Amino acid sequence: MFRRKKAAAVLTAAAASAVMLFSTIGGIPAAADTYELPEVAVEQIEAQTKDISSCNVTLRSKNLFYSGRKKVPAVTVYDGSVKLVRNTDYKLTYSNNIEPGRAEVKVQGINNYSGSTTLNFNVRTVAVKQLTAEPSADSVMLTWTETHGADGYKVYQYNAEKRRYDLKTTISDPNARNFRVTGLKNNTAYIFRVKGFASAGTTNYPGAGKKVEVTTLAKADNTPVGQNGRLKVSGANIVNSRGEKFQIIGMSTHGLMWEDFSNITTEKSLKTLRDDWGVNTIRLAMYTEEWGGYTTGTEYAAQAKQKVITGVDNATKLGMYAVIDWHILSDGNPAKHQAQAVSFFTEMAKKYKNNENVIYEICNEPNGGVTWSGQIKPYAETVISAIRKQDPNAIIVVGTGTWSQDIHDVVNNRLTANNVVYTLHFYANTHTDWLRNRFTECYSKGLPILVSEFGTCDASGNGGFNASQTKTWISLLDSKMVGYINWSACGKNETASAFKPGTNLADIPAGESALTESGKLIRSLYRKRTGK
Repeated sequence: MFRRKKAAAVLTAAAASAVMLFSTIGGIPAAADTYELPEVAVEQIEAQTKDISSCNVTLRSKNLFYSGRKKVPAVTVYDGSVKLVRNTDYKLTYSNNIEPGRAEVKVQGINNYSGSTTLNFNVRTVAVKQLTAEPSADSVMLTWTETHGADGYKVYQYNAEKRRYDLKTTISDPNARNFRVTGLKNNTAYIFRVKGFASAGTTNYPGAGKKVEVTTLAKADNTPVGQNGRLKVSGANIVNSRGEKFQIIGMSTHGLMWEDFSNITTEKSLKTLRDDWGVNTIRLAMYTEEWGGYTTGTEYAAQAKQKVITGVDNATKLGMYAVIDWHILSDGNPAKHQAQAVSFFTEMAKKYKNNENVIYEICNEPNGGVTWSGQIKPYAETVISAIRKQDPNAIIVVGTGTWSQDIHDVVNNRLTANNVVYTLHFYANTHTDWLRNRFTECYSKGLPILVSEFGTCDASGNGGFNASQTKTWISLLDSKMVGYINWSACGKNETASAFKPGTNLADIPAGESALTESGKLIRSLYRKRTGK
């Protein structure tokens, strides 16, 4: 086979000899003679180049990763065992070789080679192929497999509100295989995406990402509500969400509308009651007719209601139960302010219907001659109906006659509503065996009872501190798993108060340094009962 240059030389020689030859005689041209070119010369003209496509043309790499710059994979061309030379035997033209997708290189024969052939290659994004997520309560560990060609990784978190992925971090380490996303909410669904990227100068070019959906774990909740959930009434007892008997062990505020007394509902003080005393419930005593009470004017009503809300919200944060107490006292007959009670409890039930920790006490201590069948039960039916329209599940506490001592009047004339308990109040130095016997008899008949208020002294709240009778009462109630709430977590200068006058109720200290005799007794009994 001849090269192009040799074939050209043969053709030139033939032309020099001419296709037609003239002879001369004495300088005068004679007749011309015509000759055929030799056959070999014709073959040389027809076979002077070779088509490059018949050679062995290969790409060094058919997959390159996107970087924002032109990708020019090396091309090798062999003619048999002879390796051809670029720009001598062929030239290369690349196209579509910057953006991700299918690119090509055209190999064009030159000089001794003619024709062309086209090879394809891929400009690929750096793709993360496998992504897993391991959640905890407040974080997620993302782990991915090795991603060939990556110079680093970008981690994104889906923003549902804005319907987009937000960049969480850029990892400029090609060997990175995991990243922990922190600061997450417990028991919450999240979507994450991880993308590998290739670098070109100071610019990172992300590739195709991998998405993973994950839900963080429910936070280990050792609070009273976290461990017991929504309470309900079963038989003569309150039970937790698993149907196990649950005993309310609580403290009651004094009148919330009086500034000093409402300070006990701060998050700090409630936490001390919970953690140092073993208290699982705070009763929020909102007086109705006393000075500054809910029914004494719209300004007072708004103030009192806000203090209830503050107390409920702080108790909720701490996983404590909260009793919203419509604290009738001097008004005696609960029906006196029935319309306002309906309005108030409708608003509260609507607000807290999804809370597992809220309990409604609709009449603290009916008194002044009102009876269960005459005034209390009709009132309760009306208020309970209003609550149940908003909240079908919460426990409702209903007061009984004679400052909530006449539970015996209820035994054979109970309300038909579900999740209702009846109130018994005692003050240890005044209400002794006779009221304990009444309690025992009513409990034995299946009446669900809550001691939503008790004191360590006589019924006036001041004088007659009686540790022995208090312990006898608490022992009886514990034996039946019936709950109780002590009056009161305040610093008023009276026997029933748990704290010494002048105590900063907004930040009560742990231990006994700020406690009265009554406070020390109650803290000791509560700690023993709750294993503190």
